[in-house]
Amino acid sequence: MTSTVIEKKKNTCEDYLKTSDDQRYELIEGDLLMTPSPVTKHQRILGNLYFEIKLSLRDKELGELFVAPFDVHLDNENVVQPDILFISKERLNIIGEKNIQGAPDLVIEVLSESSAYRDLLQKKKLYAKFGVKEYWIAIPEEESIEMYILKDDKYALHKTCSRNETLEAPSLKDLKIELKNIF
Repeated sequence: MTSTVIEKKKNTCEDYLKTSDDQRYELIEGDLLMTPSPVTKHQRILGNLYFEIKLSLRDKELGELFVAPFDVHLDNENVVQPDILFISKERLNIIGEKNIQGAPDLVIEVLSESSAYRDLLQKKKLYAKFGVKEYWIAIPEEESIEMYILKDDKYALHKTCSRNETLEAPSLKDLKIELKNIF
C-alpha cells in the first residue's frame, strides 16, 4: 500500500488540523498525504529502538524522546510525524502542549513499503532544509540503520550499522545499542 496525495492545492497547517483523527496524515511542502498504518515488523523495530534509546537516556537528562504519532510543526506547509524524535535539553522550549514547534535534534524513521519514498527522499530533504542535525533510517529488510549528519545543509552518511554491530550515536553521549536487540 502506498501513500496518496489527498488534494492538489497547496495546503497549510490549518488544513492539516482539520484532518480526521482516525487516519495518519503528514503535510509536506503543502501536499496533504495520508499514510496507512505500519506493518507488524515496522512496529516491532520501532518499539525496540524506542525502548533501547529510552533506557540508555534514562537518568542522563540529555533531553526528551518521543515516539509517533506526534506532530512536528516545521512551518505552515510542513507538519510531519517521525517514528522517533529527540529534543536536546538546550532546545526543550520547542516542545509545545500539542506538538513540537521546530526541528528536532534527531529524527529516526523506520522504512516500510508505504513510506520508503517519503522517508528516503522527501523527508530526508525536508529534515535537512529545516536543520535536523541527525537523521537515522532503519531498514528492516537489510537489518541495518543508516546514520546521517547534517553538514552544509545536506546529509552526509556517518555510518551504516548492521544487526551484528553496536550502534553509537554521534550526538547522544554514551548511547550504545546492540542492533541484534532491535532486529
